[in-house]
Amino acid sequence: MKYLKLIRYQNLLMLALMQFIFRYGFLELQNIPLALVHWQYILLVLATVCIAAGGYIINNIMDVETDAENKPETLIVGKLISETKAYNLYFGFTVIGVAIGFYLSNVIEKPSFASIFIIIAAMLYFYATNLKQTLLIGNFVVALLLLLSVIIIGIFDLYPVTFEENRPVMGLLFSILLDYALFAFIINFIREIVKDLQDVNGDSIQEMSTLPIVFGVNRTTKLVFVLSFIPIICIAYYINTNLFASGLIYATLYGLVFILAPLLYFSIKIVSAKETQDFHHLSTVLKWILFFGILSIAVISLNIKYNA
Repeated sequence: MKYLKLIRYQNLLMLALMQFIFRYGFLELQNIPLALVHWQYILLVLATVCIAAGGYIINNIMDVETDAENKPETLIVGKLISETKAYNLYFGFTVIGVAIGFYLSNVIEKPSFASIFIIIAAMLYFYATNLKQTLLIGNFVVALLLLLSVIIIGIFDLYPVTFEENRPVMGLLFSILLDYALFAFIINFIREIVKDLQDVNGDSIQEMSTLPIVFGVNRTTKLVFVLSFIPIICIAYYINTNLFASGLIYATLYGLVFILAPLLYFSIKIVSAKETQDFHHLSTVLKWILFFGILSIAVISLNIKYNA
């Protein structure tokens, strides 16, 4: 169990589930060829999860002092697991993820694509060791990595089987994946700022340059409130123009109840958030908004299929 806590298995399970939703709740429902067979796609998910697990481990190693202040009850490295063993696990997960990525890149006859996994692993390392302490850069990098975990599906499953004849269809499907990737980026970017608000005490002791430390908690809270209207406006527009206007009633109701309403709740609650538990609660709300937002692609696909 202590190893599962080290890799934050709940987040990894959600990441894997999201990637399976895109494949089996969206791409498999389209009348198109896919580059990876089922077991190869499982390997792609495994590679992503392994590299992400390595990122969580190196982040835990570098956050020992901060976590001792912010979350002493959840401290793992140095308490439940030695730092040496944690480093070994980091290297193990990262090497496995990159090796699988190298194999899959050769399977689709695009060996240069292996560099994507190397770049992601390197970004996670530099985030934990350097970028996390840089104003907004760390938040941006984490959000960007989630965006890449969505785009990588199109790169490995759509691009290798895209030809002149099916280019318009494949381009449309890839653009839909890109829309969801941007949604994931925005929500996760806001969530990373909320997590900085949650950890402001420990980060201050470590002299980190997070947004709440540089600009203050109140100003950062107001900024998050303003930023929250970006996904609200985008989601409201998307529901109205693409779902409601197309007669997709079930998808419309789903979007209103499980995505737009929680976003409005978040915007209202962030204004009065003051305590650590307030920000922790709102961070959890954003996590579920992200999950239900990704799940909507399956809801929309099924609504189109059975509404036709």
